[in-house]
Amino acid sequence: MFSRLLWAVAFVCLALQAVLAQDPTKVEPKHYKLAFENEWVQVVDVHYGPHEKSGLHDHPGGVVVVLTAGHLRFTDENGKVKEVFAKVGESRWYPAFKHKVENLGDTAYDAVYIGIKTKALAGQAGAGGEQPVMDAETGKILAAYASLKR
Repeated sequence: MFSRLLWAVAFVCLALQAVLAQDPTKVEPKHYKLAFENEWVQVVDVHYGPHEKSGLHDHPGGVVVVLTAGHLRFTDENGKVKEVFAKVGESRWYPAFKHKVENLGDTAYDAVYIGIKTKALAGQAGAGGEQPVMDAETGKILAAYASLKR
């Protein structure tokens, strides 16, 4: 009897944790694909087809970079609605919040979301003069970008 109760409690705790986390790459894999992740950031490719809607999910606070124009409706967990007209190349900061998304347009919407994992970890980046470890591909991209700015 005790064993069954223990297993039931464990199952409920795991299910509750999954519901509370609401990581978009897990609860909305049709719209959100993990591109890169480390201890500081989570980079997510975003894609909504025409008139597609998401379920309730959340992201850490971060920056979205718009790849294709879109007309979107965000509805937060309290029912507050905000419409956004996203322009190609535009970048916007979004605080962490739970929301649903609807693409109101007749064309697909694509973006990249760069979520900052925590203020504490972000504050540690480069503490004491050291730089975060960078993979070779990121180093190449930054070097190419630096050469364009000269």
